[in-house]
Amino acid sequence: MKLIDLITAQSARLKTAGVSFGHGTTNAFDESAWLVLWALGMPLDALEEHAQRELSAEEEATALALVDERIRSRRPAAYLTREAWLQNVPFYIDERSIVPRSFIAELLVDGEGEGTLDAWLSDQTHTVLDLCTGNGSLAVIAALAYPDVVVDAADLSDDALAVARINVDKHKLGKRITLLQSDLLASVGGPYDLILCNPPYVNTTSMAALPEEYRHEPAIALAGGDDGMDLVRRILRDAPAKMAPEGVLLLEIGNERPHFEHAFRKLEVAWLDTSAGDDQVLLVTREALARWNR
Repeated sequence: MKLIDLITAQSARLKTAGVSFGHGTTNAFDESAWLVLWALGMPLDALEEHAQRELSAEEEATALALVDERIRSRRPAAYLTREAWLQNVPFYIDERSIVPRSFIAELLVDGEGEGTLDAWLSDQTHTVLDLCTGNGSLAVIAALAYPDVVVDAADLSDDALAVARINVDKHKLGKRITLLQSDLLASVGGPYDLILCNPPYVNTTSMAALPEEYRHEPAIALAGGDDGMDLVRRILRDAPAKMAPEGVLLLEIGNERPHFEHAFRKLEVAWLDTSAGDDQVLLVTREALARWNR
């Protein structure tokens, strides 16, 4: 069987099995390509070049075994391959941390232009905090995108921080990224010119309806209380004391914009465009937070 035919056939199997996507891919074909190419030890960008390659029976069996495991276990492909990609940057991942997929990464990499992230920063932006860092992906991407900054990466979970350490070392950023164990902002330093935060924000009703794939991730990294805003309330309350006078906070709240706007009616924020639209990530200044907290 040719490589492209095997990928196409396994794509149909994934679709028929009703697996859920969203941990690095958004559709059955891309998920199949990821699993098959990884199982065969081929680069993830090798499909076009090798699409017509005839596979041996052993290669087919190896790829089929991984797809079988994906369907049987409902574990995200990232956990099966121990690898995730965010904005073309590779990261190690396992079940100790949520699979990285934050739209904040887009804003860090593609920040140029009026109305996007760079418009809110300056040549005085030197200190960055990645709050709820998980596997450290946003901290790494921030350090790569802005070579002059230093980054604190904080998380409550020691397990997540252990995974983050692997990624900081993988990208040789140990001199610029400091990992901190902290219950949100309680044990971080500052003042920070930029705070990045993709916190747990899934509301209770949505948590109960999550596909099985998401249940393999640490619940502590997903659940945000009845309206999804429990941790966000604490972050917005405490952030001004940790921010520089011209500091900004970049906050991802996923599909919870209605709950956010209900909970923080008088807070002035700017919604930033991402590939998922303009209702996933918001930016708020220290000045606006200080006014709101008064």
